[in-house]
Amino acid sequence: MLDWKANLDALVEETMAFAKSVRVEPLVPRTVVEPNRLPSMNWTGSEREEIARRVARFKAHQQRFKREREDYAASELKRMLARRY
Repeated sequence: MLDWKANLDALVEETMAFAKSVRVEPLVPRTVVEPNRLPSMNWTGSEREEIARRVARFKAHQQRFKREREDYAASELKRMLARRY
């Protein structure tokens, strides 16, 4: 029974000596970085007008994508038919 107590005491002393030998570097204070603030919105018209403008812009964008898809599909079909004959 004395053997494990001696081992435990030795382990505790070794651990305490190791803990005292470890040097902790002082923490370097971190600089706080302020996030970039977005400029305030310039509301020249009503919210309804802003929504209408955004919807129109989105619709134009979608129509452009649709035209590009149709043009691509037509060109691929033309290319496939040209290889066929």
